[in-house]
Amino acid sequence: MVTFLPKQISRRAILIYVLSLLFVSGVFYRYIMAPIFLVMGIIWVLLFFLLSSKYTQTWSRLNERGYKRRLFFTALGIRLVWVIFSYFFYLIKTGIPFEFGSSDAYDYHELAAWLNEIGWKDLRSYMSTVGISDSGYPIYLTLLYAIVGPNILVARVVKSLLSAWMCVMMYNIATRNFGEKVGRMAGIFGCLMPNLVIYCGLHLKEVEMIFLAVATLDRADNMLHKNKIFFWDGVIVVLLIASLFFFRTVLGATVAFAIFTSIVFSRSRAVTSWNRAVLIIWAVMAVGIFAGGTIASDVRSVWEQRTTNQDAKRSHQVNKGVKWAKYATGSVMAPMMFVLPFPTMIDVDEQYNQQLINGGNYVRNFLGIFVIITTFDAIFRRKNWRDFTLIGSYPIAYLGVVCSSGFANAERFLLPALPMLLIMAAYGISILSAKNFRYVKIWYVALPIIIIGWAVFKLGSRGIL
Repeated sequence: MVTFLPKQISRRAILIYVLSLLFVSGVFYRYIMAPIFLVMGIIWVLLFFLLSSKYTQTWSRLNERGYKRRLFFTALGIRLVWVIFSYFFYLIKTGIPFEFGSSDAYDYHELAAWLNEIGWKDLRSYMSTVGISDSGYPIYLTLLYAIVGPNILVARVVKSLLSAWMCVMMYNIATRNFGEKVGRMAGIFGCLMPNLVIYCGLHLKEVEMIFLAVATLDRADNMLHKNKIFFWDGVIVVLLIASLFFFRTVLGATVAFAIFTSIVFSRSRAVTSWNRAVLIIWAVMAVGIFAGGTIASDVRSVWEQRTTNQDAKRSHQVNKGVKWAKYATGSVMAPMMFVLPFPTMIDVDEQYNQQLINGGNYVRNFLGIFVIITTFDAIFRRKNWRDFTLIGSYPIAYLGVVCSSGFANAERFLLPALPMLLIMAAYGISILSAKNFRYVKIWYVALPIIIIGWAVFKLGSRGIL
């Protein structure tokens, strides 16, 4: 069993990124990214792979309590550094402490500041006019502003605390299912994952939303690993699921589906035949109740409009000159869902946010091969797929819906699946052998081709090539 990220793999990952970046920048030098984005990409990749390789070895000597403390405070420290840096970086670059072309983030802040001023009576009246999935984050932000004032930095510090706590929950989930060594790798991956860090410096709802999703899965997993299911454990899980529908209905539905799937196929002693029957009946009743309500209508609307949304987005892109966008169908993107989104390494259409996060997207791409190894091993080799019913069914269901929409390569929409994918990647590394390592070697060649191909696609679809 491999208990750490080997230096051979981390160094090769860095080399592939640097060579791919140099090739794309050299061949398409007219569209080279600004130096700041080039440097940021390299720093994020170095940070993740060098420190992951180091920490997965050095932290293995810590006891459980010491590891959790080190994990939390390291994750928090990295996020706080980024929050402070990004605050002034965006302030210098955009004139406001929000990302390039900010719309949702700035609107969330302004809305929460306004709702905090008008008072609770008017707040309840306003919230009755918006959809359920649009109300959770403004309410949360308004409550936070009521305590600390409309302070952008403080709100992002709270995001950093939640994100660091989420890393500990990732460790807990992975440890219960795959053992201590895999759990420690997964926690470290979450701690250092650039995308999870970067969102702490944004005023979007993703950090809180993902925290709630991981917390729900953690509590459900903890419940299923007990010898007996307690009433209050179930209540907490149900309340957490309900909270997700106030952030994104599809996320709440897919988390509920993952837990339901885990109940059906679980080997847990707590889920006896009778308990399983009771839980399934309860789940069916809950679905029936939701089916007649607003939440179910939102979920059905998203699913029923997935093809319409996809076609509309592709048509819009084609009309703007993105000629090849019509080929980005769900059937094309779905098989690649474990490695999406691809990194943007060229400067087109002023996509500065995508350029800033290109290093993080590359890390996702590189780790994708280990997620694929995990999936095939669980189904065809070890056939221990039951161990993945909770961890695997959630990202597969969620990414399946996203890839069937018009946002298959939209990093923000793919982000909620990332924590469970990192756990699967950690497990994939732990089962590396001479037999399956050959697939990693193939990925060493395939990944730079994909990255270069994506640059060609972005330029060619705009009629630049």
